[in-house]
Amino acid sequence: MLSQIIFTVLFLGAIILFTVNVRKIIRNIKLGRSEDRSDKPSERLRTMLLVAFGQKKMFKRPIPAILHLFVYLGFVIINIEMLEIIIDGIAGTHRVFSGMGSFYNFLIASFEWLALSVLLGCIIFLIRRNILHVKRFFGTEMASWPKTDANLILIMEVLLMSAFLLMNAADHKLQLAGAENYTQGGSFPISAMLVNLLPDSIESLIIIERAAWWFHIIGVLVFLNYLVVSKHLHILLAFPNTYFSRLEPKGKFPLMDSVTTEVKAMLDPSFTPTPPSEEPLRFGAKDVADLSWKSLLDAYTCTECGRCTSVCPANITGKLLSPRKIMMDTRDRLSEVGKNIDKNGSFQPDDKSLLDSYISREEIWACTTCNACVEACPVNIDPLKIIMELRQYAVMEESQAPGPINAMFGNVENNGAPWKYSPSDRANWAKS
Repeated sequence: MLSQIIFTVLFLGAIILFTVNVRKIIRNIKLGRSEDRSDKPSERLRTMLLVAFGQKKMFKRPIPAILHLFVYLGFVIINIEMLEIIIDGIAGTHRVFSGMGSFYNFLIASFEWLALSVLLGCIIFLIRRNILHVKRFFGTEMASWPKTDANLILIMEVLLMSAFLLMNAADHKLQLAGAENYTQGGSFPISAMLVNLLPDSIESLIIIERAAWWFHIIGVLVFLNYLVVSKHLHILLAFPNTYFSRLEPKGKFPLMDSVTTEVKAMLDPSFTPTPPSEEPLRFGAKDVADLSWKSLLDAYTCTECGRCTSVCPANITGKLLSPRKIMMDTRDRLSEVGKNIDKNGSFQPDDKSLLDSYISREEIWACTTCNACVEACPVNIDPLKIIMELRQYAVMEESQAPGPINAMFGNVENNGAPWKYSPSDRANWAKS
């Protein structure tokens, strides 16, 4: 009874803490500007199924894609057994679903093979990251916590899968020995190989089985709450993020409603603009609250894989821009704003902003707007949208742009083209 009480308290505490933290993340995302992404639901569902569930874009790099698929499917499916563990923990039973007979044996055998695939996949990922030093896992933004975070996640998954297999091995040996309270049930193709490594003493086997059982369940509950402060949050957010993806062609830039309204008012005397909202009108974005909620969802979904930065032509040529850093900076600033709200009840000015405090002018103007980062992202994150809105603020609110761009603006205004030549001289090149 004591173990049941302890289990129930830990389980409920973990769920409550997770719920509180998730509510904060949802609140932070809602700080962004409204944006309608509810059109074409069938196309959106198809995108989510292909990109999030099917991991379609991952397979542009087949080897890591296959490894990731093993880890993804294994970790998700194997946690179905958590339902049995939770019922056993609360009710004090043991393998409560074993009455399903051969189907239960099939499930446990499947879980063991999946656990092995997760274990091997995570070990290979650790080797690629820490021994082979795959280039895209590194960069100025990937020092300190981001580097530690990635390794912690992989190590936690290795430990959880190891505990699961050790628990099954001890359980299997206890079943063979006819130990009291150990229900006969399950098929153990992987953990059976570990049986000879375990002691023969019933008491020792029970200690090992119970220790592994508690380590596994507590580890899963800790991992659940670790998700909300780590890059691994994409496990949950990849699905809504891909569902709310932009459906228009990537090269099509959206119109700014504020600019469209101004132009219509100038060209059409009969045009009646919509009443202004309570929020002050701002062109572009200076801070996270100026971005759309979808851009903020993008920031929380980023898994820091570096595929965007590895294909960025600006980054490849040595410029300061890293699309991954853009997303990480946006998330860091959003988290800082959220903590400000938690502390003060509402956001209090802190003399910081996303532009300048986190993302420099040099970074945003290094972008060639080629959309390579958007195309490469496995979960349809759009760093370019954030970059363009920061640029729009710099130009339209502050009138601050690099010299060559200001020259181009002047030429467009005076000559109707980006070049300094008069319109009447445009065809001179063809005269000879």
